[in-house]
Amino acid sequence: MQRKSEPSRKSPRHLTGRLEVETEQGAFLGDARIRLLESIDTQGSISKAAKYVPLSYKAAWDTLDAMNNLAEKPLVVRATGGRNGGGTQLTDYGRQIVSLYRALEAEYQAMLERLVASMNEGLAATPAEFRRLLRHMSMKTSARNQFVGTIVGLRSEEVDFEVVLKLDDMYELTALITRDSAENLDLKMGMEIQALVKAPSVQILSKEELKTAPPPHNCLQGEVKRIHRGKVNSEYILVLPGGKTVCAVIPNERANHLALVEGSTACATFEASSVILCVIG
Repeated sequence: MQRKSEPSRKSPRHLTGRLEVETEQGAFLGDARIRLLESIDTQGSISKAAKYVPLSYKAAWDTLDAMNNLAEKPLVVRATGGRNGGGTQLTDYGRQIVSLYRALEAEYQAMLERLVASMNEGLAATPAEFRRLLRHMSMKTSARNQFVGTIVGLRSEEVDFEVVLKLDDMYELTALITRDSAENLDLKMGMEIQALVKAPSVQILSKEELKTAPPPHNCLQGEVKRIHRGKVNSEYILVLPGGKTVCAVIPNERANHLALVEGSTACATFEASSVILCVIG
């Protein structure tokens, strides 16, 4: 007599998630970024923290610049002097952000565990359906420069539409888009919006050049924070007085002509037509 096979039991599903915090202005925090901030707090050094994550030294700085540009206050500051010659420190605001993230992460994992319990009982969607939903909700951009501003000016022409954003107490940014785009975004005065500018669209002008040549619509003056030389192009990171940064990628021939060094004053310029506006949510 053939033995009746017992129904196969499916092993319980498990979900372990990594929390990615998306603000209205775009991607802000994730596991790697938080570990970088935590390592800076314990090590007091970008280079040591980058090795722990791990990230390259340049990638670590790029990550910090991106976070500082989206944060209301600086997350890290450079400390000068002292017995060890200074370093990098997490601000009190940075520590608050880390604590908030870890608290959200714990709640997020608890939610996943409740979801898995429902899946195992056949009351919720499958993990594959859940993953597809999360993919649809995510957004990434290749633009190195991401700014958040409040609309303080709107001017409509027959074809073009000029939008002026206030970035901080010192700087404004002008974007030029089509009227159709402005209508689709439903732009209004006082609205908070994100502006993206690709690094190759940004040019660098020295202080001397600013005296003789009028800059384009947008000119953000700051201090050269870092220079990364490549075989063909050079990358410049300018830090603005408010702590936000601008990235520019220019040909080496132009970089040689500028002869700027870290600590020099320069201006990052770009046309209003190079600005992409995004409304999140």
